[in-house]
Amino acid sequence: MSLNIPAWNYLSGKKVLVTGGAGFLGQHVVEILKKGGLREDQILVPRSRDYDLRKPDQAAEMVSKLRPDVIISLAARLGGIGDNRMYPASYFFDNLMIGVNVIEAARQTGLEKLVMIGTVCSYPKIVPAPFKEADLWNGFPEETNAAYGVSKKAVGMYAEAVKTQYGLNTVNLLVTNLYGPGDDFREQTSHVIPAIIKKIVKAKDEGADHIIAWGDGSPSRDFVYVRDAAEGIVRAAEFHNDSSPVNIGAGREIKVKELIEYLCEFLGFEGEIIWDTSKPNGQPRRLLDISKAEASFGFNPSTSFETGLKNTVDWYLANREKLDLLAPKYANPS
Repeated sequence: MSLNIPAWNYLSGKKVLVTGGAGFLGQHVVEILKKGGLREDQILVPRSRDYDLRKPDQAAEMVSKLRPDVIISLAARLGGIGDNRMYPASYFFDNLMIGVNVIEAARQTGLEKLVMIGTVCSYPKIVPAPFKEADLWNGFPEETNAAYGVSKKAVGMYAEAVKTQYGLNTVNLLVTNLYGPGDDFREQTSHVIPAIIKKIVKAKDEGADHIIAWGDGSPSRDFVYVRDAAEGIVRAAEFHNDSSPVNIGAGREIKVKELIEYLCEFLGFEGEIIWDTSKPNGQPRRLLDISKAEASFGFNPSTSFETGLKNTVDWYLANREKLDLLAPKYANPS
Protein backbone atom coordinates (compact mmCIF):
# COMPACT_ATOMS: atom_id res chain seq x y z
CA MET A 1 0.00 0.00 0.00
CA SER A 2 1.29 3.44 -0.87
CA LEU A 3 0.68 6.01 1.87
CA ASN A 4 0.18 9.66 1.07
CA ILE A 5 2.95 10.92 3.37
CA PRO A 6 3.89 14.58 3.05
CA ALA A 7 7.38 15.82 3.79
CA TRP A 8 7.25 16.92 7.41
CA ASN A 9 7.73 20.64 8.04
CA TYR A 10 7.35 21.23 11.79
CA LEU A 11 8.85 17.82 12.60
CA SER A 12 11.71 18.06 10.09
CA GLY A 13 14.27 19.52 12.47
CA LYS A 14 12.99 17.86 15.65
CA LYS A 15 14.10 14.96 17.79
CA VAL A 16 11.02 12.77 18.20
CA LEU A 17 10.82 10.24 21.03
CA VAL A 18 8.32 7.42 20.51
CA THR A 19 7.52 5.49 23.70
CA GLY A 20 6.34 2.03 22.71
CA GLY A 21 8.09 2.60 19.39
CA ALA A 22 9.12 -1.05 19.06
CA GLY A 23 5.53 -2.29 19.50
CA PHE A 24 2.69 -3.08 17.11
CA LEU A 25 1.58 0.51 16.50
CA GLY A 26 4.94 2.08 17.31
CA GLN A 27 6.83 0.36 14.50
CA HIS A 28 4.44 1.86 11.96
CA VAL A 29 4.69 5.32 13.53
CA VAL A 30 8.48 5.15 13.30
CA GLU A 31 8.31 4.04 9.66
CA ILE A 32 6.01 6.93 8.76
CA LEU A 33 8.26 9.44 10.51
CA LYS A 34 11.10 8.15 8.33
CA LYS A 35 9.02 8.24 5.15
CA GLY A 36 8.30 11.90 5.84
CA GLY A 37 12.01 12.70 5.97
CA LEU A 38 13.24 12.25 9.54
CA ARG A 39 16.70 10.76 9.91
CA GLU A 40 17.45 7.73 12.05
CA ASP A 41 19.20 9.90 14.64
CA GLN A 42 16.12 12.11 15.01
CA ILE A 43 13.88 9.21 16.07
CA LEU A 44 14.36 7.95 19.62
CA VAL A 45 12.86 4.59 20.59
CA PRO A 46 13.59 3.80 24.27
CA ARG A 47 12.82 0.28 25.46
CA SER A 48 10.93 -0.80 28.57
CA ARG A 49 13.98 -2.73 29.77
CA ASP A 50 15.83 0.60 29.95
CA TYR A 51 13.05 2.79 31.37
CA ASP A 52 10.06 1.54 33.36
CA LEU A 53 7.65 4.40 32.73
CA ARG A 54 5.44 3.34 35.63
CA LYS A 55 8.15 4.84 37.84
CA PRO A 56 8.36 8.65 37.94
CA ASP A 57 12.14 8.81 38.28
CA GLN A 58 12.68 6.58 35.25
CA ALA A 59 10.30 8.59 33.07
CA ALA A 60 12.07 11.77 34.16
CA GLU A 61 15.48 10.21 33.48
CA MET A 62 14.39 9.13 29.99
CA VAL A 63 13.28 12.62 28.96
CA SER A 64 16.17 14.49 30.61
CA LYS A 65 18.77 12.15 29.13
CA LEU A 66 17.38 11.84 25.58
CA ARG A 67 16.22 15.50 25.33
CA PRO A 68 13.52 15.13 22.68
CA ASP A 69 11.60 18.06 21.22
CA VAL A 70 8.44 15.99 20.68
CA ILE A 71 7.12 12.87 22.39
CA ILE A 72 4.59 10.50 20.83
CA SER A 73 3.45 8.50 23.84
CA LEU A 74 2.35 5.02 22.74
CA ALA A 75 3.58 2.93 25.68
CA ALA A 76 0.67 1.23 27.43
CA ARG A 77 -0.57 -2.00 28.94
CA LEU A 78 -2.90 -3.53 26.35
CA GLY A 79 -5.01 -6.66 26.07
CA GLY A 80 -8.37 -8.14 25.21
CA ILE A 81 -11.49 -8.54 27.32
CA GLY A 82 -10.23 -11.65 29.11
CA ASP A 83 -6.99 -10.09 30.29
CA ASN A 84 -8.75 -6.85 31.28
CA ARG A 85 -11.22 -8.81 33.41
CA MET A 86 -8.45 -10.80 35.07
CA TYR A 87 -6.14 -7.90 35.91
CA PRO A 88 -8.21 -4.68 36.10
CA ALA A 89 -6.09 -3.12 38.85
CA SER A 90 -2.93 -3.67 36.81
CA TYR A 91 -4.51 -2.13 33.72
CA PHE A 92 -5.62 0.90 35.72
CA PHE A 93 -2.34 1.39 37.59
CA ASP A 94 0.05 0.77 34.71
CA ASN A 95 -1.73 3.01 32.22
CA LEU A 96 -2.40 5.79 34.71
CA MET A 97 1.19 5.86 35.92
CA ILE A 98 2.75 5.63 32.46
CA GLY A 99 0.60 8.51 31.22
CA VAL A 100 1.00 10.80 34.21
CA ASN A 101 4.73 10.17 34.51
CA VAL A 102 5.39 10.94 30.85
CA ILE A 103 3.34 14.13 31.06
CA GLU A 104 5.17 15.23 34.21
CA ALA A 105 8.59 14.48 32.69
CA ALA A 106 7.62 16.45 29.58
CA ARG A 107 6.38 19.39 31.64
CA GLN A 108 9.47 19.55 33.82
CA THR A 109 11.89 19.52 30.89
CA GLY A 110 10.10 22.12 28.78
CA LEU A 111 9.13 19.77 25.95
CA GLU A 112 7.73 21.45 22.82
CA LYS A 113 4.92 18.99 22.11
CA LEU A 114 3.41 15.84 23.58
CA VAL A 115 1.06 13.54 21.64
CA MET A 116 -0.94 11.28 23.99
CA ILE A 117 -2.79 8.19 22.78
CA GLY A 118 -6.15 7.53 24.41
CA THR A 119 -8.70 4.85 23.60
CA VAL A 120 -12.21 4.25 22.35
CA CYS A 121 -12.66 2.24 25.58
CA SER A 122 -12.96 5.54 27.46
CA TYR A 123 -16.32 6.29 25.85
CA PRO A 124 -19.52 5.52 27.76
CA LYS A 125 -20.95 2.03 27.33
CA ILE A 126 -24.09 3.46 25.74
CA VAL A 127 -23.63 6.51 23.54
CA PRO A 128 -25.15 7.48 20.17
CA ALA A 129 -23.12 6.33 17.17
CA PRO A 130 -21.03 7.59 15.60
CA PHE A 131 -19.26 8.59 18.82
CA LYS A 132 -18.45 12.28 18.96
CA GLU A 133 -15.70 13.69 21.13
CA ALA A 134 -18.26 15.80 23.02
CA ASP A 135 -19.87 12.55 24.29
CA LEU A 136 -16.74 11.32 26.09
CA TRP A 137 -17.93 12.25 29.58
CA ASN A 138 -21.62 11.39 29.12
CA GLY A 139 -21.53 8.09 31.01
CA PHE A 140 -19.42 5.26 32.39
CA PRO A 141 -17.36 2.92 30.14
CA GLU A 142 -18.30 -0.69 29.43
CA GLU A 143 -17.58 -2.78 32.52
CA THR A 144 -15.17 -5.37 31.11
CA ASN A 145 -12.53 -2.75 30.26
CA ALA A 146 -13.66 0.13 32.46
CA ALA A 147 -10.46 0.21 34.52
CA TYR A 148 -8.40 0.64 31.36
CA GLY A 149 -10.81 3.15 29.80
CA VAL A 150 -11.09 5.30 32.93
CA SER A 151 -7.32 5.37 33.46
CA LYS A 152 -6.71 6.57 29.91
CA LYS A 153 -9.47 9.16 30.20
CA ALA A 154 -7.92 10.45 33.42
CA VAL A 155 -4.55 10.76 31.70
CA GLY A 156 -6.15 12.77 28.91
CA MET A 157 -7.77 15.05 31.48
CA TYR A 158 -4.42 15.54 33.22
CA ALA A 159 -2.80 16.46 29.90
CA GLU A 160 -5.48 19.12 29.36
CA ALA A 161 -4.96 20.42 32.90
CA VAL A 162 -1.20 20.65 32.41
CA LYS A 163 -1.67 22.56 29.19
CA THR A 164 -4.01 25.00 30.94
CA GLN A 165 -1.77 25.52 33.97
CA TYR A 166 1.71 25.21 32.48
CA GLY A 167 1.29 25.73 28.73
CA LEU A 168 2.59 22.34 27.59
CA ASN A 169 1.42 21.72 24.01
CA THR A 170 -0.48 18.44 24.32
CA VAL A 171 -2.54 16.47 21.81
CA ASN A 172 -5.01 13.77 22.91
CA LEU A 173 -6.00 11.15 20.32
CA LEU A 174 -8.72 8.54 20.99
CA VAL A 175 -7.83 5.49 18.93
CA THR A 176 -10.31 2.73 18.14
CA ASN A 177 -9.62 -1.01 17.71
CA LEU A 178 -6.40 -1.58 15.76
CA TYR A 179 -5.58 -4.52 13.51
CA GLY A 180 -2.93 -5.39 10.93
CA PRO A 181 0.43 -7.10 10.41
CA GLY A 182 2.36 -7.32 13.66
CA ASP A 183 -0.75 -7.60 15.85
CA ASP A 184 -0.72 -9.46 19.16
CA PHE A 185 -1.62 -13.11 18.55
CA ARG A 186 -0.90 -14.35 22.09
CA GLU A 187 -3.89 -16.21 23.48
CA GLN A 188 -4.29 -14.27 26.72
CA THR A 189 -3.76 -10.72 25.47
CA SER A 190 -4.98 -10.71 21.85
CA HIS A 191 -7.99 -8.75 20.63
CA VAL A 192 -10.83 -10.13 18.55
CA ILE A 193 -9.33 -10.17 15.03
CA PRO A 194 -6.06 -11.98 15.82
CA ALA A 195 -7.83 -14.26 18.31
CA ILE A 196 -10.36 -15.40 15.71
CA ILE A 197 -7.79 -15.78 12.93
CA LYS A 198 -5.72 -18.01 15.22
CA LYS A 199 -8.76 -20.08 16.25
CA ILE A 200 -9.82 -20.67 12.63
CA VAL A 201 -6.35 -21.64 11.45
CA LYS A 202 -5.93 -24.04 14.38
CA ALA A 203 -9.37 -25.58 13.77
CA LYS A 204 -8.51 -26.20 10.12
CA ASP A 205 -5.16 -27.76 11.03
CA GLU A 206 -6.82 -30.11 13.54
CA GLY A 207 -9.80 -30.97 11.32
CA ALA A 208 -12.23 -29.56 13.88
CA ASP A 209 -15.87 -29.13 12.92
CA HIS A 210 -16.44 -25.96 14.94
CA ILE A 211 -14.88 -22.96 16.64
CA ILE A 212 -16.10 -21.24 19.80
CA ALA A 213 -16.56 -17.47 19.78
CA TRP A 214 -17.25 -15.23 22.76
CA GLY A 215 -20.65 -13.60 23.30
CA ASP A 216 -23.43 -13.67 20.73
CA GLY A 217 -21.81 -11.81 17.84
CA SER A 218 -24.13 -8.81 18.01
CA PRO A 219 -21.64 -6.05 19.00
CA SER A 220 -20.14 -3.88 16.29
CA ARG A 221 -16.62 -2.52 16.10
CA ASP A 222 -14.83 0.27 14.23
CA PHE A 223 -11.54 -1.39 13.22
CA VAL A 224 -8.79 0.89 11.92
CA TYR A 225 -5.82 -0.53 10.03
CA VAL A 226 -2.63 0.03 11.99
CA ARG A 227 -0.79 1.94 9.25
CA ASP A 228 -3.74 4.29 8.76
CA ALA A 229 -3.82 4.96 12.51
CA ALA A 230 -0.06 5.54 12.56
CA GLU A 231 -0.33 8.06 9.75
CA GLY A 232 -3.08 9.88 11.64
CA ILE A 233 -0.93 10.02 14.78
CA VAL A 234 2.07 11.48 12.96
CA ARG A 235 -0.14 13.94 11.10
CA ALA A 236 -1.44 15.12 14.46
CA ALA A 237 2.13 15.56 15.69
CA GLU A 238 2.90 17.65 12.62
CA PHE A 239 -0.24 19.74 12.21
CA HIS A 240 -2.40 19.67 15.36
CA ASN A 241 -2.07 21.91 18.42
CA ASP A 242 -5.10 21.39 20.64
CA SER A 243 -5.48 19.33 23.83
CA SER A 244 -9.17 18.46 23.42
CA PRO A 245 -9.85 14.83 22.36
CA VAL A 246 -9.77 13.80 18.69
CA ASN A 247 -11.04 10.47 17.36
CA ILE A 248 -8.83 8.20 15.22
CA GLY A 249 -10.78 5.38 13.60
CA ALA A 250 -11.96 4.00 10.29
CA GLY A 251 -15.37 5.66 10.45
CA ARG A 252 -17.14 2.38 9.60
CA GLU A 253 -18.44 -0.50 11.68
CA ILE A 254 -18.89 -4.23 11.30
CA LYS A 255 -20.70 -6.66 13.59
CA VAL A 256 -18.52 -9.28 15.24
CA LYS A 257 -20.75 -12.01 13.78
CA GLU A 258 -20.18 -10.70 10.24
CA LEU A 259 -16.44 -10.38 10.89
CA ILE A 260 -16.10 -13.99 12.01
CA GLU A 261 -18.23 -15.31 9.15
CA TYR A 262 -16.08 -13.36 6.70
CA LEU A 263 -12.84 -14.71 8.18
CA CYS A 264 -14.19 -18.29 8.09
CA GLU A 265 -15.02 -17.88 4.41
CA PHE A 266 -11.71 -16.19 3.63
CA LEU A 267 -9.72 -18.93 5.35
CA GLY A 268 -11.85 -21.72 3.91
CA PHE A 269 -13.25 -23.00 7.19
CA GLU A 270 -16.66 -24.63 6.76
CA GLY A 271 -17.27 -25.70 10.34
CA GLU A 272 -19.84 -24.34 12.77
CA ILE A 273 -19.45 -21.16 14.79
CA ILE A 274 -20.63 -21.85 18.35
CA TRP A 275 -21.38 -18.71 20.36
CA ASP A 276 -20.48 -18.96 24.03
CA THR A 277 -23.00 -16.55 25.52
CA SER A 278 -21.60 -17.10 29.01
CA LYS A 279 -18.73 -14.86 27.87
CA PRO A 280 -19.18 -11.08 27.66
CA ASN A 281 -19.94 -9.20 24.46
CA GLY A 282 -18.11 -6.06 25.55
CA GLN A 283 -19.41 -2.68 24.44
CA PRO A 284 -22.57 -3.08 22.32
CA ARG A 285 -21.51 -0.73 19.55
CA ARG A 286 -18.40 1.19 18.48
CA LEU A 287 -18.27 3.65 15.62
CA LEU A 288 -16.24 6.84 15.73
CA ASP A 289 -17.00 10.16 14.10
CA ILE A 290 -13.62 11.03 12.56
CA SER A 291 -14.62 14.33 10.94
CA LYS A 292 -12.64 16.39 13.48
CA ALA A 293 -9.40 14.56 12.65
CA GLU A 294 -10.00 15.00 8.94
CA ALA A 295 -10.66 18.73 9.30
CA SER A 296 -7.83 19.33 11.79
CA PHE A 297 -4.93 17.43 10.27
CA GLY A 298 -6.09 15.71 7.09
CA PHE A 299 -6.64 12.24 8.53
CA ASN A 300 -8.14 10.02 5.84
CA PRO A 301 -7.91 6.25 6.44
CA SER A 302 -7.54 4.63 3.04
CA THR A 303 -7.15 0.89 3.62
CA SER A 304 -10.21 -1.21 2.80
CA PHE A 305 -11.23 -3.67 5.49
CA GLU A 306 -10.83 -6.58 3.06
CA THR A 307 -7.27 -5.54 2.18
CA GLY A 308 -6.38 -4.98 5.81
CA LEU A 309 -7.69 -8.41 6.85
CA LYS A 310 -5.85 -10.12 4.00
CA ASN A 311 -2.60 -8.43 5.00
CA THR A 312 -3.15 -9.47 8.64
CA VAL A 313 -3.93 -13.10 7.76
CA ASP A 314 -0.97 -13.33 5.37
CA TRP A 315 1.38 -11.93 8.02
CA TYR A 316 0.14 -14.39 10.65
CA LEU A 317 0.45 -17.37 8.33
CA ALA A 318 4.00 -16.35 7.42
CA ASN A 319 4.99 -15.91 11.09
CA ARG A 320 2.75 -18.29 13.00
CA GLU A 321 5.40 -20.83 13.94
CA LYS A 322 7.35 -18.34 16.04
CA LEU A 323 4.22 -16.44 17.17
CA ASP A 324 2.61 -19.58 18.58
CA LEU A 325 5.61 -20.04 20.87
CA LEU A 326 5.23 -16.62 22.50
CA ALA A 327 3.92 -16.44 26.05
CA PRO A 328 1.62 -13.59 27.08
CA LYS A 329 3.56 -10.43 27.89
CA TYR A 330 1.48 -9.95 31.03
CA ALA A 331 0.98 -13.41 32.50
CA ASN A 332 0.67 -11.94 36.00
CA PRO A 333 -0.29 -8.57 37.42
CA SER A 334 2.59 -6.15 37.79
